[in-house]
Amino acid sequence: MPGLVTPPEAPPLRISLPDGADPQIRPDPDAPDNKIARSPAPRRNPSPSSSRVKPSPKRPMPRVEEAALDNPDLGPFLLKQARDTIASGESPAKALEFAIRASRSLEMCAGDDDGMRLELAMSFHVTAAIYCSLGRFEEAVPVLEKAVSVPDPARGADHALAAFSGHMQLGDTYSMLGRLDQSIGAYTKGLEIQIQALGDADPRVAETCRYLAEAHVQAMQFDAAEELCRKTLEIHREHSAPASVEEAADRRLMALICEAKGDSEAALEHLVLASMAMIANGQEAEVAAIDVSIGNTYLSLGRFDEAVFSYQKALTVFKSTRGDSHPSVASVFVRLADLYLKTGKLRESKSYCENALRIYAKPVPGTTAEEIAGGLMEISAIYEAVNEPEEALKLLQKALKLLEDSPGQWSTVAGIEAQMGVMYYMVGRYAESRGSFGNSVAKLRASGERKSAFFGVLLNQMGLACVQLFKIDEAAELFEEARGILEQECGSYHQDTLGVYSNLAATYDAMGRVEDAIEILEYVLKVREEKLGTANPDVDDEKKRLAELLKEAGRARNRKAKSLENLLVNNTQKVKKEGTKRWAGLSFKS
Repeated sequence: MPGLVTPPEAPPLRISLPDGADPQIRPDPDAPDNKIARSPAPRRNPSPSSSRVKPSPKRPMPRVEEAALDNPDLGPFLLKQARDTIASGESPAKALEFAIRASRSLEMCAGDDDGMRLELAMSFHVTAAIYCSLGRFEEAVPVLEKAVSVPDPARGADHALAAFSGHMQLGDTYSMLGRLDQSIGAYTKGLEIQIQALGDADPRVAETCRYLAEAHVQAMQFDAAEELCRKTLEIHREHSAPASVEEAADRRLMALICEAKGDSEAALEHLVLASMAMIANGQEAEVAAIDVSIGNTYLSLGRFDEAVFSYQKALTVFKSTRGDSHPSVASVFVRLADLYLKTGKLRESKSYCENALRIYAKPVPGTTAEEIAGGLMEISAIYEAVNEPEEALKLLQKALKLLEDSPGQWSTVAGIEAQMGVMYYMVGRYAESRGSFGNSVAKLRASGERKSAFFGVLLNQMGLACVQLFKIDEAAELFEEARGILEQECGSYHQDTLGVYSNLAATYDAMGRVEDAIEILEYVLKVREEKLGTANPDVDDEKKRLAELLKEAGRARNRKAKSLENLLVNNTQKVKKEGTKRWAGLSFKS
């Protein structure tokens, strides 16, 4: 799962193996600053290749007969061979063969022996780490599921460490597959084991809490993330010096959560405190990164002059420390472009976009595909806002090409495809719009994000594309699913939910289900009158739509309030279409 606070420079790919001396579970009061033990799976920049690497022909693979695998000395020997092969940089396929044979041998011999069971868990961890290094994440999952079942945390610190590491590694692997709910479940189990072993106030627990909070943020579960981040802050205030680097990182994450929940003032307070802590610790580059976040918060508060000042401060530092062509410079250009767009200075906005695009076109060594794709997506949104959808679409296509084969980027790719669907719809390419929306929906379903408000809005947009293609039955199904999600996530009175109601009513009318359409529109009109007043243009539009349907049905408006339970009950009986399709009289709302 990508870090959300202070992403480090991308390291070269390597296979990281568990260290038997890891202090993450074993209590050590003299080492309060120990960081969380990261799992063996490389979480950042894994190999994009999913191909199997052929073993080197230079050294023949030692063959071990199946009958010999029950030798209790063989498993540890093969495990050492696997680790030595990795350390020497030889073929990962050869290391994988050693690790698999070690696991099979140890399974035969482990029994109830503590030492052998820990060796078995280690062999599973090593095997899974090699699978991940080869991009074969699906094959790593069952291995790790076996690994977490081997140790018993009740048997002591060694078993607790093995169980904790296994669950964290499993969570990392689920995250790389885009399965966020399962990833969070694995991290949560790892945290529970760690708390049982160390107590709930250990600094190492704080690191795991922040790790899990980042996962919740990625899944847009902000309440859970906020609770974990508060716990992390409390632990670090107790065990760390005032204005520590750890506290600054916690506050940056808390600011991100507050901003996502719409509390910009609280976010600004956390960012200012984080900046002061980083200044006290001499972290100039990190101060600049926080200045960018402060600028973003000022922008959301409409304090544009202060936002410009924060962005320019950060830009000066990035140029002096990293060079004029670094992607961090481009990212500040994009933020300035967005600011000038919001203040109506379109020429300045476009100029900053062009400056950023020049940097992204010729990236400096070490620039990741994720950095470039993220910048292209933001610039695309600006071009969309200035009514240049074709240019925006080109940028999104470039971003998609950069990320589509990258493991762990399913949610980002789904977001790009959703935005491309909107762009295709704007330029009238409805079949391509439906295809992009469909790809995005499929990825979000697979990653467990099928209950978010974003997913409901996406289904509504896909339904609109289906309407344009005369796929009315499919559109109705999408609107119905979107309605259920948005009612749950946003409530029945939210504008997005009311928009889906209106679209569903128009679709029902096109299908000949006039009575269903009238009932929904009566409810929508009642809500809009209560919330907006009878003179609002939206209310007037709804009245005209309802009047047209009522005239067709030959009856007057029913002003008696109806409950949603009775009004929006699913009616699976389809009424036969009569005559030509009639959705022209009922407009759809995007």
